[in-house]
Amino acid sequence: MLSILFGAIAAAFALTAAPLPAQSVDRTVDRAVAAWAKAKTVRASFEQTLTNPLTGSAVTSRGELQQQGRRVAIRFTDPAGDRIVADGRALWVYLPSTTPGQVIRSSLADGANSVDLIGRFVTAPRSKYNISAAGTTSVAGRSAHGLVLVPKREGSQPFARATVWVDDQDGLVRQFEVTDDNGVTRRIRLTSIRINVPVDQAAFRFTPPNGVRVVEQ
Repeated sequence: MLSILFGAIAAAFALTAAPLPAQSVDRTVDRAVAAWAKAKTVRASFEQTLTNPLTGSAVTSRGELQQQGRRVAIRFTDPAGDRIVADGRALWVYLPSTTPGQVIRSSLADGANSVDLIGRFVTAPRSKYNISAAGTTSVAGRSAHGLVLVPKREGSQPFARATVWVDDQDGLVRQFEVTDDNGVTRRIRLTSIRINVPVDQAAFRFTPPNGVRVVEQ
């Protein structure tokens, strides 16, 4: 279900972080892995831009994300009402802005359909990707080093290539961009992120609205 949404996720700092000295790919990978390993809970705001070169279109959406382990709750504020919830057993995708009247439900029992957007990149990345440097940039006023990730095994990931930007100060992923086999690119920028903070347990529960058809996948 990552093709439906590929997204999100240290509170915004008042001061812009000073860039660190140049660092190797291995150093950037190690910092990102270590930072994510410390994240027991996540709350974040994100901005997603989907670009389709075949149609020449670019659509931007925004929302909020909460995560605790395998449970993930994504609530869009624009378009308002769209939700994606992984409750630990099932993944619910409810997008009334584009497919009104239905919700898609799929099982998480076999570990498939993960919406662990950040963890996909920084959990044992060397075993899954060929990794190279993508230079440096600034994300929301914070300096970051980039990594290009190409899956080692074709079809093992729902993208052909990803670029991930790792914060120079705290090692958290601040932005990522994925491109699928059709050239469609999805960029998610984390406009704010806090780890190890309380999350709303109710956000991880989803009840289909009255009259909405549940489609099993």
